[in-house]
Amino acid sequence: MTTWVLLRGLMRESRHWGDFTAQFQKTTGAQQVVAPDFPGNGKLHAQTSPISAAGMARACRTQLKQMGYEPPYRVLALSLGAMAAVAWSELNPDELERMVLINTSLAPYNPFYQRLRPRNYPALARFLIQPSLARREKTILQLTSTKERTMQQQAVLLEQWIAYAGECPVSRANILRQLRAAIAYRAAPSPPPMPVLLLAGQHDRLVNVNCSLALARHWNCEIRVHPTAGHDIPLDDGNWVAQQVKEWLATHAPS
Repeated sequence: MTTWVLLRGLMRESRHWGDFTAQFQKTTGAQQVVAPDFPGNGKLHAQTSPISAAGMARACRTQLKQMGYEPPYRVLALSLGAMAAVAWSELNPDELERMVLINTSLAPYNPFYQRLRPRNYPALARFLIQPSLARREKTILQLTSTKERTMQQQAVLLEQWIAYAGECPVSRANILRQLRAAIAYRAAPSPPPMPVLLLAGQHDRLVNVNCSLALARHWNCEIRVHPTAGHDIPLDDGNWVAQQVKEWLATHAPS
């Protein structure tokens, strides 16, 4: 039975997928979809976050086996979660059947000023010392989403996120450990051995879209760019993500 594993990024947890998980399963016909949390986030917020992408991959593997999900897996991963997925493909390539990576960036393929746009440095510095959950979550929304929402829609979304942050707080130490994992990770010089689809948002305010374009060139893999979405494409246009994966699976079916 095919299992899709959904991995999120910095400070995010499984609940931040929202309706996308069900939407993805319905559109793609996935038999099983599971969205584990990384240590330090969500249900595992009391645990210490790994300081490496490889450590995150190992933690994910352990969780899946404890929950009874056996490989091979298919992975859809966003941002830091995508780095963990690539690290996983290096450590245990036989466990991954294929990967869909969303708005990720990897050294040595992408320069630091594209991996995190310099104009965001002040906002992120304030973010780390910001005691207000409401302001912190509002900053995250501004950095990761370009979707137009009414004031009421935005208020409802932020209310959910603030509730998640209050129920499962991510410590400042774990935020720094996750940032360290993202900054320190360097991908292998060779591309992942399994099929890879890259998805990118043309108007990503956090990571330059050129990071995904460069990876597509280096890895000679398929890439699809959303013309208006930001960093969190599943949030901005989950239907588009699910449709791209469905089409890609149809054209890259096992022989």
